[in-house]
Amino acid sequence: MDEIFGIPAPLLFGQLLLGLINGAFYALLSLGLAVIFGMLNVINFAHGAQFMMGAFAAWMLLNYLGIGYWGALILAPLLVGAFGILLERTMIARLYKLDHLYGLLLTFGLGLIIEGVFRNQYGSSGLPYRIPNELQGAWDLGFMFMPIYRGWVVIVALVMCLATWLVIEKTKIGSYLRASTENAALVQAFGINVPRLMTLTYGAGVALAAFAGVLAAPIYSVNPQMGANLIIIVFAVVVIGGMGSILGSVITGFALGIIEGLTKVFYPEASSTVIFVVMAIVLLARPAGLFGRA
Repeated sequence: MDEIFGIPAPLLFGQLLLGLINGAFYALLSLGLAVIFGMLNVINFAHGAQFMMGAFAAWMLLNYLGIGYWGALILAPLLVGAFGILLERTMIARLYKLDHLYGLLLTFGLGLIIEGVFRNQYGSSGLPYRIPNELQGAWDLGFMFMPIYRGWVVIVALVMCLATWLVIEKTKIGSYLRASTENAALVQAFGINVPRLMTLTYGAGVALAAFAGVLAAPIYSVNPQMGANLIIIVFAVVVIGGMGSILGSVITGFALGIIEGLTKVFYPEASSTVIFVVMAIVLLARPAGLFGRA
């Protein structure tokens, strides 16, 4: 078919692919936010900066140590996750018993500091990061050419989101985490080191953001503002899916990415606001979010 609803098929499917790419990043970032909020009750406004740190970690590993993309996919999340653990132990752990506002203000300030440090060191212009040789080129699907790397991003994001959900919902350590959010004192009475569990949870959430940053490095220019450009949309995704809902964040992230992509085809003027319109409608009908609990 040359046209669908009066729109050239390559344009429509191209925007759908772009929506899936954006949705993959929305899902991964909102997943990390949902893990941190759902398990620790902390609104992590530094998440965008930690996403940016993942991209910069991949760039620095390549340019300073000669470690390529595949090594960075493992090392960058570990390094940034370790930085997140340091933040949690030194600052964020002190706020667990306080109002959410304190955690929001602290992480917002941390995000600004991290972004400022990288902007001062590397400037505001983007730094290139090359797609690995194995993922260059495109697949001919008949109705469009799909870049191999973009297909890889969608697939690996889906796998990572599913794996995270399975760990939290179907494993013993996931049951410990969920129990700790309900009654930490009782869980600790059974010999579980709850503070260490919470520290590792925050580190895992930060590592998810850094993993998304490594995936984003070859697509977007690596720059200090790349996280700030996404974080507001990602918070909207989390609110629509339901604060703390792991499955809600994943489904909503991909769905809103597709909706955003289709809006760019049929009504481009609304593409930058459609997610917030959806958020307003959802909050009016279901204040706890689509998958959240009241």
